[in-house]
Amino acid sequence: MRLRTLTALAGALALSLATGCAQGGSAGSSANTVTYWLWDANQLPAYQGCAKGFEKENPGLKVKITQLGWSDYWTKLTAGFIAGTQPDVFTDHIQKFGQFADLKVLEPLDDLGIKDSDYQPGLAANWIGQDGHRYGAPKDWDTVALFYNEKMAKDAGLTAGQLDNLSWNPEDGGTFEKAIAHLTVDRNGKRGDEPGFDRNNVKVYGLATQGGGFADGQTQWSPFTGSAGWSYTDKARWGTKYQYDSKTFQSVVKWYFGLAKKGYMAPFSDYNQQSNQGNTQIAAGKAAAVFDGAWMISTYNGFKGKDIKAALTPVGPTGKRATMMNGLADSITKGAGNKEAARKWVQYLASGACQKVVGAYGVVFPATPAGTQAAIASYRKKGIDVSAFTKPVADKKDFRTFSYPITNYAADVQALMQPAMEDIYGNGKPVSSLDRTNDQIDLILSQ
Repeated sequence: MRLRTLTALAGALALSLATGCAQGGSAGSSANTVTYWLWDANQLPAYQGCAKGFEKENPGLKVKITQLGWSDYWTKLTAGFIAGTQPDVFTDHIQKFGQFADLKVLEPLDDLGIKDSDYQPGLAANWIGQDGHRYGAPKDWDTVALFYNEKMAKDAGLTAGQLDNLSWNPEDGGTFEKAIAHLTVDRNGKRGDEPGFDRNNVKVYGLATQGGGFADGQTQWSPFTGSAGWSYTDKARWGTKYQYDSKTFQSVVKWYFGLAKKGYMAPFSDYNQQSNQGNTQIAAGKAAAVFDGAWMISTYNGFKGKDIKAALTPVGPTGKRATMMNGLADSITKGAGNKEAARKWVQYLASGACQKVVGAYGVVFPATPAGTQAAIASYRKKGIDVSAFTKPVADKKDFRTFSYPITNYAADVQALMQPAMEDIYGNGKPVSSLDRTNDQIDLILSQ
């Protein structure tokens, strides 16, 4: 309750300041300039290309793009809403959307003519607020797959076909756990499934650690909870009750973190959000495989001296594979200095013209089908097979895709779930402890 009260007070303060201070318009904005923020440096050149196309189509208008690192981005954006220095347009994330919509710092985009059918299924609907208004224009999408070191896989006698056809269950881990165990090698050269394997002295883990997974487990446990049939909340969007107290969820988490106890997955102590994530462990040769998102394709492909491939997520107890399908959007701030120009820019960002330009850079999958195809073609030219990421979107029979949880008070949920999951992973706390955490979360949502 203390957390909820403090958050409410902070939200009220932010709202009063934002509505009061933002009247002067965005910092750096002018009658003919649209300020636009994004956080991904890899995507900056693509959007600079879009800006050129936009300026050509709209003589007299300019786009000023600012790129900030992930942490700085959200800190400065939130501060900007309070001080009236926010940009006209910014790249929005589902995790933050509920909070921004609740604070009423976003401009409705109902008049932009955005249709669900113009984008990959489900992307446009995610940005409809509880009041029925649209607050984001679909930008791109991503899914999760299993990146693996091809040489390590070959040394273990595992083929690409085998890794593409793994299955799992929370009782014995299925062929997925067997593969991860066999990819694990201790300092004496013993594999995880061989007699004499020393789980306390591992040289190469079969699976890298991506940490506890916070509240969403996107690149950690979500492929497993999803393929077990579990959902975050009682409704697909704007749910009022979380389901971390589900026996299904807890059985999956117990098995997943149990891989570390067996020595097959790197321990929680090996993870650092700033300096030692899963991709760093793969690059250093300390792990053979890791679950990660499509936004990391270029990063893994760029590891010198290593051939990194991607396999489909494993089949779960439901008979389907599963992956989160997340998508970003572009939003206009309530305090935008030139809302008419900002609307034109967002409409252009969501158009086929811009999204095909972004796709051609081969960094991310744009939201429109044409943009997606442009990205696939670009990756193909680079010799990169991205089918592990695109198949889940095309094949609804064998794959389940699900959204990042969309609810109010996402920051509060994150604040409660992060230490709870880390306690289970790193300190051996029982999964049943999530019952109490779930009660606390539901209490917050009920206020």
